[in-house]
Amino acid sequence: MAAKGQEFFEEQRDQSLVKAHIVSKYFDAWSNVMLGVRKQYGRIDKLAYIDLFCGPGRYTDGSKSTPIMVLEHAIKNPELASLLVTMFNDKDEANISSLREAVGALGGVGSLKHAPQIHCSEVDRDAEEMFAKTNLCPTFSFVDPFGYKGLSSRFIHAMVKDWGCDCVFFFNYGRINAGITNSYVERHMDALFGRERAEKMRGFVRTMNPRQREIYILEELAGALKDLGARFVLPFRFKRGDGHRTSHALIFVTKDFRGYAIMKDIMARESSTEDEGVPSFAYSPAEADTPLLFSLSQPLSALKGDLLKSYAGRTLTMLQIYEDHNVDKPYIAKNYKAALNELEEQGQIVANKPAAKRPMKNGQRTFSDATLVKFPALEK
Repeated sequence: MAAKGQEFFEEQRDQSLVKAHIVSKYFDAWSNVMLGVRKQYGRIDKLAYIDLFCGPGRYTDGSKSTPIMVLEHAIKNPELASLLVTMFNDKDEANISSLREAVGALGGVGSLKHAPQIHCSEVDRDAEEMFAKTNLCPTFSFVDPFGYKGLSSRFIHAMVKDWGCDCVFFFNYGRINAGITNSYVERHMDALFGRERAEKMRGFVRTMNPRQREIYILEELAGALKDLGARFVLPFRFKRGDGHRTSHALIFVTKDFRGYAIMKDIMARESSTEDEGVPSFAYSPAEADTPLLFSLSQPLSALKGDLLKSYAGRTLTMLQIYEDHNVDKPYIAKNYKAALNELEEQGQIVANKPAAKRPMKNGQRTFSDATLVKFPALEK
């Protein structure tokens, strides 16, 4: 049996790997989209990746850190290598030394037009002011503080305020949950949620059970970011070993629906469980080992019922339904196609192209983005 400390290390290592996969996969997709925009419109002469709490070049088990994954992707793509500006920062000198060594050992690193900028400093209010006043080129930024120092809603807004800019940050739910009602860290909570919102939260959370607190705190965080202009906020939760409580969350912030949809698909694939094909948007060692215990809520049935109510008497394409309905909900495109297929089989909706004339895929009739769906009016 593993010692308690070793179990904790393994859990943290698993979380770090999932986190690195999500961030690096989104960077790959985001940079490909930006290169496509450049090819079509020719208005992009630089792209940037910024990691302000970058950690080491490699972890103790030898696995690659996110900065190394990002640089490797750029080295493999000559066009991206000619455009990408990278900035890595960490206040820990040992981490920076490790990163410099790992970057120096990368094959082809000299093909990058802009050498990686690697700094050792603490992220503070001055950094927030600098990014707030700077017009950023299209930038994907990753903010992964150990706790909450240096993290504020205005800082995240500064990282996404310009065109083509997206941000993902690590939200230490365990520490922030405890900090909401802790007067010693009141200014940090005010900076993260906004003073008025944080004050309201302090009154409410005392009466909530742990599950209610988690939902409430994540909702208020999303509200604080949306108040500053971030249209789409998407959380991915990391649960403790028992699978019952959230320890951290990875929060994605963007103003663009396309980025939201791409990240949603990436997070869906990294989820440890799904229920009726609907992803949990969470990683949990317990859920990964016993998925049946965590898959009993039948969310696809709820989706079908909600679609019938939301679009009663209307005719829309599958893509219009998906783009209008999925924001701030756990569903991805394939869930909508599955729900619409079932509703059609049950005679509750009518598609402009009969199921018998549509091709099969994975044992199910396909439902293309352009398929028109007619919903019946609600009975009075």
